[in-house]
Amino acid sequence: MLKDKIQKLAAAYKADTIRIRRHLHAHPELSFQEENTVAFVADTLRSIGVDTIEPKAKTGLVALIEGKNPAKKVVALRADMDALPITEANDVPYKSTRTGVMHACGHDVHTSSLLGTARILNDLKDSFEGTVKLLFQPGEEKVPGGASMMIADNALANPRPAAIMGQHVMPLIPVGKVGFRKGMYMASADELYLTVKGKGGHGAMPETLVDPVLISAHILVALQQVVSRKADPKTPSVLSFGRVMAEGATNVIPNEVKIEGTFRTLNEDWRKKAHEQMIRIATGIAEGMGGSVDFEVRRGYPFLKNEPELTERSIQAAKAYLGEENVVDLDIWMAAEDFSYYTQEMDGCFYRLGIRNEARGIVSGVHTPTFDIDEDALGLSTGLMAWLALEELNHLP
Repeated sequence: MLKDKIQKLAAAYKADTIRIRRHLHAHPELSFQEENTVAFVADTLRSIGVDTIEPKAKTGLVALIEGKNPAKKVVALRADMDALPITEANDVPYKSTRTGVMHACGHDVHTSSLLGTARILNDLKDSFEGTVKLLFQPGEEKVPGGASMMIADNALANPRPAAIMGQHVMPLIPVGKVGFRKGMYMASADELYLTVKGKGGHGAMPETLVDPVLISAHILVALQQVVSRKADPKTPSVLSFGRVMAEGATNVIPNEVKIEGTFRTLNEDWRKKAHEQMIRIATGIAEGMGGSVDFEVRRGYPFLKNEPELTERSIQAAKAYLGEENVVDLDIWMAAEDFSYYTQEMDGCFYRLGIRNEARGIVSGVHTPTFDIDEDALGLSTGLMAWLALEELNHLP
């Protein structure tokens, strides 16, 4: 059976997949700076016999693995390659060699897994019909997102996939398990930058001032009504402000206050309306109190939707590959992912790879200095993705 062949190949290549992951982990590169990483990926693909490679988005690439009758159907698989500006705190042999740069979100896992998947698929290309398109993208961690740049550089063209799949590590899921969710899954993410302006001066003479600190306090409180009173309660929304800078002193009122935050939701129409309402509320309060506000909304990634029928097929395929007890249901998550750009273009399925092992102390969340994985996940991730891709190639409407 094809499934048995895939599982045996995944097991046989597990040690090499771990080696690749450790190399990538020790040599991380920040978003849109992945020159060495993408060169390593290209060299690795060629070493396993994948020669149809095309550079994309400066530090990304696409590659093709063609089975028999390659035009019959095309399925895409995606991995991201960039690291985060974090100094690693783990004491492991593969610790990051670059101070202040770390694979703290598992993109080393995603890249090594897709390379392992490519090796399996290339070994089996005489056993399936259709084409698997591999997307290794830069810059998932940084707006505007490498996915949008890959799309702009025609990564989804020639040939165009019928569907795309991606996996992401999940520290909340035990190793050996994976998670799926049909429909709305992850939120859009926008960055908010406010500069509240007034007239500063001595804190003992408030009658001569226009206090931007007080104006800012009113704005921060009032903006919460955008979620509590303006949003449909059935539409998940989050508005959070994590940075407020008033460069005054105990007796000095500054001329301006800078505020930074994030707005997230799972509805594009509401997203646009919320932006307009936030600006209107902040402007009205500032002007009503004698000041002004510059309000910038930097649009980030759109919401991520897993196409229900594709995801259901993937769930059933995962159960067949791993056993029903190892496939879990996911809840909505208000984090963001630029895989969402692909799901705006075509049917997509973005699922989670369990990496947690409490017995070994592998419990840290992503984006933390102590993040790590149980590398047994790399024996599962490669074979499962190969299996999902081939099962989808076999599905014809």
